[in-house]
Amino acid sequence: MKLSDISLSHHYADLGDAFGTPIAPTPFAHPQLLHANPAVLRLLGIDAGEAANPAWAQLGSGARLFTGSKPLAMKYTGHQFGVYNPDLGDGRALLLGELESDGETWELHLKGAGKTPYSRFGDGRAVLRSTIREYLAGEALHGLGIPTTRALCIVGSDEPVTREKIETGAMLIRVARTHIRFGHFEYFFYTHQLEALRKLIAFTCARFLPESKDLDAAAQAEALLRFTIRKTAQMVAGWQAVGFAHGVMNTDNMSIIGDTFDYGPYGFLDDYEPEFICNHSDHTGRYAFEQQPGVALWNLNALAHALSAFVETEALRDCLEEFQPQLIDAYAERMRAKLGLATGEDGDRKLCADLLALLADGHVDYTLFFRALAHYRSERPPAALRELVPASHWEALDHWLDHYDQRLARENSDSRVRNRAMLGANPKFILRNYLAQRVIEAAERGDYQPLHTILALLQAPYDEHPEHEPWAAAPPESGKHLPISCSS
Repeated sequence: MKLSDISLSHHYADLGDAFGTPIAPTPFAHPQLLHANPAVLRLLGIDAGEAANPAWAQLGSGARLFTGSKPLAMKYTGHQFGVYNPDLGDGRALLLGELESDGETWELHLKGAGKTPYSRFGDGRAVLRSTIREYLAGEALHGLGIPTTRALCIVGSDEPVTREKIETGAMLIRVARTHIRFGHFEYFFYTHQLEALRKLIAFTCARFLPESKDLDAAAQAEALLRFTIRKTAQMVAGWQAVGFAHGVMNTDNMSIIGDTFDYGPYGFLDDYEPEFICNHSDHTGRYAFEQQPGVALWNLNALAHALSAFVETEALRDCLEEFQPQLIDAYAERMRAKLGLATGEDGDRKLCADLLALLADGHVDYTLFFRALAHYRSERPPAALRELVPASHWEALDHWLDHYDQRLARENSDSRVRNRAMLGANPKFILRNYLAQRVIEAAERGDYQPLHTILALLQAPYDEHPEHEPWAAAPPESGKHLPISCSS
């Protein structure tokens, strides 16, 4: 498909006035295409050669609309840091429409498109720094096998935008299966628009739970909640297994289908630090890495409350009780894969917990340790692992490896087969904050080669890429705990 052949539908915008406000984007005066994502072009069925089409600068800055587009600022509300905020909505982004490709429906969303009725005191813009971070984050999570939104292109400008300092504005076209958030349901519930809430439930079920299309509103709402609980449990299990901290798990940042959504002050663990806080505005640690499973359940309770107009309380409780076992099962499956265990045993949870305690106590790099473990073949001394663990913890490491060896012996697995499988479960490359900052600083100087390089690594994070070893290295001490704000 050529760029000129793209035609968008607008089923969400057609739901009615209650669902948002039609509004045109505010384009940049001098837009410049900085990057078009070849992988997402393929996903959408767009010809690879279109990556260099100069029309992206116009389409990605709102100066020109895709055929059929009906830009809409979506209205929603939500709980921010546990407090309900009725004044939320798309304050700097517009839903452009939906694109059909290979039997899938993909929504295109222009982020940084200017003020909307929901901008409050904001300017409706995004800056190059935050745009690059979101662009890379979607590819990083996708490469790691975790459901996520992605982005089609970045368009830059010379327009000044004030954040902590004066920066330049940028936009991206975000691609998602849906932009419906927990907060959409909360909005209609708290404003007593129950017919609109029923319509939203039916719309979401028609797209993602077609088997429920003939059910009544109560049954659809319950089926949707169970679906969202399962998908959210799988998503959060993925986050915990790869060491990803979202940073702002407000209900307006939670996708109804369990895709990682709204990248702001996120961060990947360097040293294994359960209490890691990546958002420097999170003074209480509400969204610390180890708190994410509990916050996800809190958010699901908020969603369940929004559906209580249709679902009985006892049924809601029954649904919510499914979250913890589903999360535990999904996390256990991922961690067994990281440890190279093809079967499950009762003691596996303790084996994993003991290792994580060792990594936390020794301030050991999470990603590098598991990648090194993927090469482990019961050798003594375990030189590659000892390089990562302080000498004061070598005895504890050897003690854990003794138990690990016994566990492996009970499986009687071929070490070469196991190592290959573990290399496919333990990434070599992750989006460390110091690397993202390096890419941003280069881009601000007009050098986009680091962006191209890291994007390719994040899209194939389990491969060796021997020519790019420095990109897999642990950060210097100065590169740890970089302050990341919500404007990021």
